[in-house]
Amino acid sequence: MNIAFLLQPKQRVAYLYGDNSLRQGLEKMRHHGYTAVPVIDREGCYLGTISEGDFLWQILAMDTLDMKDLEHVQIQDVLQPGSYPPVPITVSVEELLNSAMNQNFIPVVDDYNSFIGLVTRREIISRLSNQKPETLRRIV
Repeated sequence: MNIAFLLQPKQRVAYLYGDNSLRQGLEKMRHHGYTAVPVIDREGCYLGTISEGDFLWQILAMDTLDMKDLEHVQIQDVLQPGSYPPVPITVSVEELLNSAMNQNFIPVVDDYNSFIGLVTRREIISRLSNQKPETLRRIV
């Protein structure tokens, strides 16, 4: 199975730019109802993923509940290194399944670390549940 069949392309995925403010990030996450969102730079390179917890810890560290204060901090300054590591588009299904065990979605990048989309755990499970048993044995 090729992971390109599971990929939700960047054009259909909510993401943030690293230079967006925390306020912009919170507003976008709230609008879409997500708990975590990929972050890219203006050239399209994957920087990491920001989660609700990252926002919460930053707000607590700033000791403020005023949304205006959140306009002065950029998303890239809050990113936790190593969370939601990306996989290359050429990743094997086995490696993709290992990532899906720990993440709700897996960011996918090309050879230049450009974010090209993501694969959700839901899509993986859905696709695998429709496979014949003999096909599943070959995949895993």
